[in-house]
Amino acid sequence: MIPVSDLIERLRERGARSVALQFPAGLARQAPGTAAALRREGFDVIVSGDPCYGGCDLALDALAYADILVHFGHAPVEERPDVIYEPVRFDFDPGVLERVLPALHSRRIGLVTTVQHVHLVDAMAAFLRDHGIEAVIAPGDSRTPIPGQVLGCNFAAARATGADEILFVGTGVFHPIGIQLATRSRVVALDPFTGEVQEVDADRLVRRRAAVMEKARDAASFGIIVSTKSGQRRMDLARRLVSLSERAVLVAMREVSPAEMLDLGFGAYVNTACPRLAYDDQIRFPVAVLTPPEFEILCGARTWDDYTIDEYLAP
Repeated sequence: MIPVSDLIERLRERGARSVALQFPAGLARQAPGTAAALRREGFDVIVSGDPCYGGCDLALDALAYADILVHFGHAPVEERPDVIYEPVRFDFDPGVLERVLPALHSRRIGLVTTVQHVHLVDAMAAFLRDHGIEAVIAPGDSRTPIPGQVLGCNFAAARATGADEILFVGTGVFHPIGIQLATRSRVVALDPFTGEVQEVDADRLVRRRAAVMEKARDAASFGIIVSTKSGQRRMDLARRLVSLSERAVLVAMREVSPAEMLDLGFGAYVNTACPRLAYDDQIRFPVAVLTPPEFEILCGARTWDDYTIDEYLAP
């Protein structure tokens, strides 16, 4: 069960009597035990049962029935007095970085990770320093407030290192691929739990996205999706994209789903909500879903040489 002793103290400091709890998919099974622990301390508890995709996706509907929303698993994206962010830490032995040493070409690298492991960046940097490698750890922007932290939609901390080679420590390949596209640096990824090391190559993703763009090129209409979620709402960007084509129309959505796309009937869509939707979920969608940079390329407002991953950066 997630420890709640510190959380209870903070809730009492804020005078909260009722609490809404929100968990991402990987932590959702912690909901019953966490709710029970808070109820034993005298709090009224409601658990959000809606999907949660990140710190940008606050359960404001559940918060309407509580004094405070506790959002587990992510660092703050938008500061609110009625929201407590509770990042959940996952530890590993920094000595696992020994696996990555042969793959590093530079003696000066950028070091980034996700919020679950960001508390270990100093220990990782110390390990690398002991092996003759300087690890640059840089702050990002207000959406990635912890030095060394990256999101699947924000690689500002990687870019800020200014390094020609970047080490990403974490699971999955989406983050390191995004880092490569955002920085043009050499990127090495280490999974701290399996010890797997790989040099990232974004070419496969770019080829796949080029095929999606060709599918969308002759669409009779484009729905420019703008999210109604408070942390994903990029209305200025959506309006600018609409201005690029007479075939484009704004479409407001809370959940971007295949069923709604079919019902609306646009020939293709451009996603300004969670950037990962177009990359991760394309196979689920009935028509092509482009990112804003891809739509700009189709409209002639950007060249292929300037292809980049879609990021949600702070203003």
